[in-house]
Amino acid sequence: MTYWKAILLGLVQGLTEFLPISSSGHLSVFQYFMGNSGDDVLLFNVLLHIGTLAAVFLCFRQTIWHLILEAIAFLKDIFTGKYHIKTIREDFRSLNDKRKMLIYFVVSCVPLLFMLLPAGGGENVMDKLSVFSTDTSILAEGFCFLFTGALLILGAMRAQALRRYRKMDFFSALMVGVAQLFAAALPGVSRSGSTISAGLLCGVSKNYMVQYSFILGIPAILAANLSELKDAVELGSNLTAGPAIVGILTAAVSGVAAIVFLRWILKKDLFRYFGYYCVALGVFCIGVTVFSKIIA
Repeated sequence: MTYWKAILLGLVQGLTEFLPISSSGHLSVFQYFMGNSGDDVLLFNVLLHIGTLAAVFLCFRQTIWHLILEAIAFLKDIFTGKYHIKTIREDFRSLNDKRKMLIYFVVSCVPLLFMLLPAGGGENVMDKLSVFSTDTSILAEGFCFLFTGALLILGAMRAQALRRYRKMDFFSALMVGVAQLFAAALPGVSRSGSTISAGLLCGVSKNYMVQYSFILGIPAILAANLSELKDAVELGSNLTAGPAIVGILTAAVSGVAAIVFLRWILKKDLFRYFGYYCVALGVFCIGVTVFSKIIA
């Protein structure tokens, strides 16, 4: 891993993590054309995600801090007897918006437990699916880009057709969690794009879903990266500290820029154009793979 490759991959990670076009899929495509694959790629991808997480904490620090304080207060109320399971169920509507959001976060994270199920050979489902991120083909990424593009286009059409948005509910939170599961499992399925689109398809407002998606991604990305980091350390890596640090810093800076840009495009309703882009990129990846097989 050279410095210029670390900078390029950091830019790709930072810019695509927060735009609905799949950072993992773009990293796979860039690594395919630059000839990078294997254990170093797995570890470097984990480190780049740390950079983009830093960007999330920087840009949404106030909201995250308020949610942390609300979570502490909520737990205190439960342990002191002010709330219990039956009370929360019966008086859920009386909870403030931040407490409701915290509960919805838990519901959305439940589908991720599927990734921890054993898949044989001492590996879990996540271990088995990680092969798509480290192989030398971009065929799977191509089909996943097509899936992301379809979700973005359908979500944008649904949002434009609605005259009145509905509030987040348990069903919507669960559907968002299922979308996040696909994004966590497959490179080319955008986490932000799929979760936002799932919420839009359920009728939730775009502004709410963008905030919900970014904050929801923090525990999901952390959990996935901790698992991948463990695997990368066990497998060993020749990645040096210099390019790794440069890549992390580049991902963090470009991530902040992407968040600022995303806030602007939200006002312009441009989600569907990202869908067209993902469809075109998916067709390109599939075409490159087929062509390479023909001439091999």
